[in-house]
Amino acid sequence: MAPLSTTTVQDHVALAEIELCGELIIAASATEAERLSADRIDEVLKVSPGAGSSADSPAGA
Repeated sequence: MAPLSTTTVQDHVALAEIELCGELIIAASATEAERLSADRIDEVLKVSPGAGSSADSPAGA
Protein backbone atom coordinates (compact mmCIF):
# COMPACT_ATOMS: atom_id res chain seq x y z
CA MET A 1 0.00 0.00 0.00
CA ALA A 2 1.32 3.45 -0.90
CA PRO A 3 2.00 5.84 2.00
CA LEU A 4 -0.44 8.70 2.51
CA SER A 5 0.80 12.04 1.24
CA THR A 6 1.12 14.84 3.76
CA THR A 7 0.84 17.51 1.07
CA THR A 8 -2.51 19.29 1.04
CA VAL A 9 -3.71 20.80 -2.21
CA GLN A 10 -6.67 23.14 -2.19
CA ASP A 11 -8.53 24.37 -5.22
CA HIS A 12 -9.98 27.62 -3.94
CA VAL A 13 -12.34 28.01 -6.91
CA ALA A 14 -13.75 24.52 -6.38
CA LEU A 15 -14.13 25.15 -2.65
CA ALA A 16 -16.00 28.40 -3.35
CA GLU A 17 -18.31 26.63 -5.81
CA ILE A 18 -19.01 23.89 -3.26
CA GLU A 19 -19.84 26.53 -0.66
CA LEU A 20 -22.25 28.27 -3.07
CA CYS A 21 -23.92 24.94 -3.88
CA GLY A 22 -24.32 24.32 -0.17
CA GLU A 23 -25.94 27.72 0.27
CA LEU A 24 -28.38 26.91 -2.55
CA ILE A 25 -29.20 23.53 -1.00
CA ILE A 26 -29.89 25.17 2.35
CA ALA A 27 -32.12 27.80 0.73
CA ALA A 28 -33.97 25.15 -1.29
CA SER A 29 -34.60 23.02 1.78
CA ALA A 30 -35.95 26.04 3.68
CA THR A 31 -38.52 27.03 1.06
CA GLU A 32 -42.02 25.61 0.80
CA ALA A 33 -42.11 26.19 -2.94
CA GLU A 34 -41.16 23.46 -5.39
CA ARG A 35 -38.28 25.56 -6.75
CA LEU A 36 -36.29 28.65 -5.85
CA SER A 37 -37.18 31.72 -7.86
CA ALA A 38 -34.47 33.37 -9.93
CA ASP A 39 -34.61 36.34 -7.54
CA ARG A 40 -34.07 34.07 -4.52
CA ILE A 41 -31.15 32.33 -6.25
CA ASP A 42 -29.58 35.73 -6.98
CA GLU A 43 -30.08 36.69 -3.33
CA VAL A 44 -28.48 33.47 -2.06
CA LEU A 45 -25.54 33.81 -4.46
CA LYS A 46 -25.26 37.53 -3.66
CA VAL A 47 -25.49 38.70 -7.25
CA SER A 48 -27.58 41.43 -8.84
CA PRO A 49 -30.23 40.39 -11.36
CA GLY A 50 -28.93 41.04 -14.86
CA ALA A 51 -25.35 41.45 -13.58
CA GLY A 52 -23.97 39.29 -16.40
CA SER A 53 -23.54 40.76 -19.86
CA SER A 54 -25.42 39.34 -22.83
CA ALA A 55 -22.10 37.89 -24.04
CA ASP A 56 -22.13 35.60 -20.98
CA SER A 57 -25.62 34.27 -21.72
CA PRO A 58 -26.19 31.18 -23.83
CA ALA A 59 -27.66 31.85 -27.26
CA GLY A 60 -31.42 31.95 -27.24
CA ALA A 61 -31.67 32.44 -23.49
